[in-house]
Amino acid sequence: MKCWAGAAIALAGLTLAAGCRPTAPPAAGIQVMEASLDTLQQAIRTGDTRCVSVVEAYLARIEAFDGPRELGAISLLNPAARAQAVEIDAALARGETPGALFCAPLLIKDNFDTDDLPTTAGSIALAGHRPDTDAQVVRRLRAAGAIVVAKTNMGEWAFSPRQTVSSSQGRTVNAYASGRTPAGSSGGTASGVAASFGVAGLGTDTGNSVRGPSAHLGLVGLRPTLGLVSRAGIVPLAWDRDTAGPMTRNVRDAARLLNVMAGSDPEDRYTLSADARRAADYTAALDLEALQGRRLAVLWPHADPQDSDPEVTALFSRALEDLERLGATLLPAWRVPELETLLTPDMFCARFRYDMARYLEGLGPDAPMTDVLEVLDTGQHSPDVEAGLRRALDTEIDRHPGDTDPNCREFADHAARQALLAAVTAAMDADAVDALVFPTWRHAPAPVETAIEDYRGDNSQGLVPAAGLPAVTVPMGMLWGELPTGLQFAGRRWDDARLLAMAYAYEQATAHRRPPRGFPPLSP
Repeated sequence: MKCWAGAAIALAGLTLAAGCRPTAPPAAGIQVMEASLDTLQQAIRTGDTRCVSVVEAYLARIEAFDGPRELGAISLLNPAARAQAVEIDAALARGETPGALFCAPLLIKDNFDTDDLPTTAGSIALAGHRPDTDAQVVRRLRAAGAIVVAKTNMGEWAFSPRQTVSSSQGRTVNAYASGRTPAGSSGGTASGVAASFGVAGLGTDTGNSVRGPSAHLGLVGLRPTLGLVSRAGIVPLAWDRDTAGPMTRNVRDAARLLNVMAGSDPEDRYTLSADARRAADYTAALDLEALQGRRLAVLWPHADPQDSDPEVTALFSRALEDLERLGATLLPAWRVPELETLLTPDMFCARFRYDMARYLEGLGPDAPMTDVLEVLDTGQHSPDVEAGLRRALDTEIDRHPGDTDPNCREFADHAARQALLAAVTAAMDADAVDALVFPTWRHAPAPVETAIEDYRGDNSQGLVPAAGLPAVTVPMGMLWGELPTGLQFAGRRWDDARLLAMAYAYEQATAHRRPPRGFPPLSP
């Protein structure tokens, strides 16, 4: 963990000494461990605590646990976080109406541009890169009163769904078992939120990287409909699939963040329809009876017990019983006709070099490089990403890949992906399916030492990102009583509110969320 701005910083009365250790005590009148945003805001409104005390409490937890437990979740603390909390307290004292997310201390994956902290995307080559402006999503969250407490470690360049290892910060481990991987690439946010280093966090999901880590860490993770949330100011992996998503300890907090994140942005042409298609309030759909009368299709082969850990299969079977008890009708072993023909490996476009060039161009003359593959010459990369970088040598930097490869056209113009979307939607319509359900991961988190070799069971890749669909994972239970698993709901485009509602009904009825044992409450 690093503190941007030097070894000792004094801000509004709080000294952050070497390692950014807060000298003030944790929050009086409230315990932030496992706290929801509603709980924190209510305590501030009633005078039981102050925003500055809440922020100090999270900083104290980071200092007490991230380094000492060798979790590796946090990349950089924000030295301005406390001053921003002081401003919120002062505004409340003046009787001003706070933003919807006032005093929401957030953990932000290190590929979101932040104007007060460097943005490295996990690469040591960007260690000194400090953008002039926030990513559009970060700007919206801050305008609503949220506070960026810290940036989180990520898989370098977001390449890996398997693990979270970067050349800028090293390795993040699973908060529930340090010998296990948190998956990737948003593992820092996942382990940090699970350990209550912030009330919630942000990740990015190209194929897995919000939902996979969220499942491994007992969190709610939402991949929104592609085009609902702006990607402007986020370091890209594949622009035609990337999206930002909330990672939270409960569904309501995810819906509250999505309320602020969702919407059109002229800087991201994928979002032009977002204002017209978004829900007015994603929390309004949250209903304990949301599963009553719903038809849920058990997506095959994602739920095939022949390719799953028996314990995951047992937990999923119990989840299906719970869904039926809550009023849902299940369609077992449901398939999209001809899915194997429609969903092919060549549907993914290797466009990282091209998309990175556009991101770097947007930084202007102060960009740290013009071609991301310069890191191959400088050696500023971890061994894990070298093969992926070298594969990008065969791609062009200045010519849109869709000009020469139909599989690289943008989503709306991609014939194969649109055919897949049409087939999924038609199959759901034919059987009156409200959502698809399946285990988010069919196997336990892999050991850290064999995270690559033992990568198996990832159900988030493939259908959902290729078809631009929304999906949400919610805790489904604990493997062997100690490792979280996730249940995933996926649906039609723009059905984000319905998916959150069903996930909420399941979450509230089952209460599977358990905090990791090694991160207890701090004494006042």
